[in-house]
This record gives sequence, structure tokens and C-alpha cells, in this order.
Amino acid sequence: MKATWKHHEDNKALDAKERNDLPASVYAFPEKRKEPLNNASHVRNAIARFDQVKDVTDHEREQAFANIKAAAKHYGVEMPETNWHDLGKKPHTANPKHKKSA
Repeated sequence: MKATWKHHEDNKALDAKERNDLPASVYAFPEKRKEPLNNASHVRNAIARFDQVKDVTDHEREQAFANIKAAAKHYGVEMPETNWHDLGKKPHTANPKHKKSA
């Protein structure tokens, strides 16, 4: 699926007005305006929380995955997943607490 994400402005933190003023093309889920992708931190957050997003269809998840991939590439965020089904199944970050015990 082709990404609809478009770079807008790099913002650190967004207040409610700034978030509401963002164009839909900045969001991972543009139709629902969920998960803004306006900087590397927000991209990492969207990756980590992908499986927690509620009330979206598989088609919307596919679109969001393409958008997150495009934003990750733009911001230099590592994203080894190749399919949206891979997100949320294992920790994205290397955290020693995530290691399975023997």
C-alpha cells in the first residue's frame, strides 16, 4: 500500500490546538487522526503502541503501517518490521526486562 504520510513540521510536544491543527496527512491513521508522526519520538511511539490503537480496520492498519514506515525512513528511525502484523508481537526496543527467562 502506498503511504499517504507527508512531512509537515518537526515538533517536540504538541498541545491540543497544535495537534488539531495538523493536516490529516501527518497521522499514521489519517481518517481517524490517530498517532501523529511529526517527529522521531512520535514515530517510535506509534510503532510501540500500534497494537493498542482501537476502532480501526485491517485496511486502516495497513495504511498506517505504510505511513509509519515512510515517517520512520524520513526521521531515521529503525523499523525492521515488514508487515503490520509484526508490530506489537515483540518489544521493538532492546530492553533487558523484555528478555524471556529460561
